[in-house]
Amino acid sequence: MTELLPLDGLKVLDFSQFLAGPYCALKLADLGADVVKVERTGLGDLSRYLYLTDTKIGGESTIFHAINRNKRSVAVDLKSDEDKARLRKLVADADVILQNFRPGVMERLGFGYEDVKKINPTVVYGTVTGYGSDGPWVNLPGQDLLAQARSGVMWLSGGQDDGPVAMGLPVADVLAGSALAHGVLALLYRRATKGIGGYVETS
Repeated sequence: MTELLPLDGLKVLDFSQFLAGPYCALKLADLGADVVKVERTGLGDLSRYLYLTDTKIGGESTIFHAINRNKRSVAVDLKSDEDKARLRKLVADADVILQNFRPGVMERLGFGYEDVKKINPTVVYGTVTGYGSDGPWVNLPGQDLLAQARSGVMWLSGGQDDGPVAMGLPVADVLAGSALAHGVLALLYRRATKGIGGYVETS
């Protein structure tokens, strides 16, 4: 008999790309959630084609497959009214929505937290940003190596005579994704006990 996983039956709609957001979705999928990854039509998630080495799977990067295993995908044009209507049906049925666009992008597309809450009042909405949703760096691009450099973490690697060296693992993305998963799980508990959804953000 197969053991029932803790998040069995939970529906996650994942708009995120690259690593931090998808890592959060992976943690939820590993706990049994049904994760549907929203990808752009044509190219899909850009991480399918990044970090290409001699270890590819079907011409796509191994990191994409490692981080997006155990998920389903749907191809969507977020500028198409028809595709947006299809997405709203998925939003209405989702327990969790994840995204890692720059602040304001999902709102412009009509899928920000306030927009989604009108369709699905008890949804749990998780966001990963580079530098938070306000402050002087809010509109700057965020990426693991930039976070390592700006935080000073790169000074912890390498030898005494070296300049800053990137850590071997994408620690900023993994930690941000893990923190988001913790926040999502906390809000899911609140929803289960009090019937209230909510918004959680990490950067």
